[in-house]
Amino acid sequence: MKLRVVLDEGARMPQRAHAQDAGLDLFARSEGLIPARGSAVFDTGVHVEIPEGYVGFIKSKSGLNVRRGVQAEGVIDAGYTGPIVVKLYNHSDEDHLVHAGDKLTQLVILPIALPELELCDCLEETERGEGGFGSTGR
Repeated sequence: MKLRVVLDEGARMPQRAHAQDAGLDLFARSEGLIPARGSAVFDTGVHVEIPEGYVGFIKSKSGLNVRRGVQAEGVIDAGYTGPIVVKLYNHSDEDHLVHAGDKLTQLVILPIALPELELCDCLEETERGEGGFGSTGR
């Protein structure tokens, strides 16, 4: 499979740090500040053509998450060809300065199921049932 990419001015081509990495690193085009306990939005200037039957997930970079408390999350649907814009959340007590060219987040492309929805009166009984958060103990 090939992923078609268009770059806006100043954008960098997404890249894998290692050939077998699932995520493609996305880079900052400009400098910006993510305030302590706040968030900031960055336009990567990267446009991708995600094939039908696939989805792009924006996932946190583990180094930024573990070392700086910076996280990202998002979904890019097939058919969207606008720029990838990411919102980074800073969960730390210190501001985080982003420089142009810094790794912001990563894009992971995965196949998805597109089930047809069926409205019904009830669901089949399962062992778990409606047991949610904490229902299985510690």
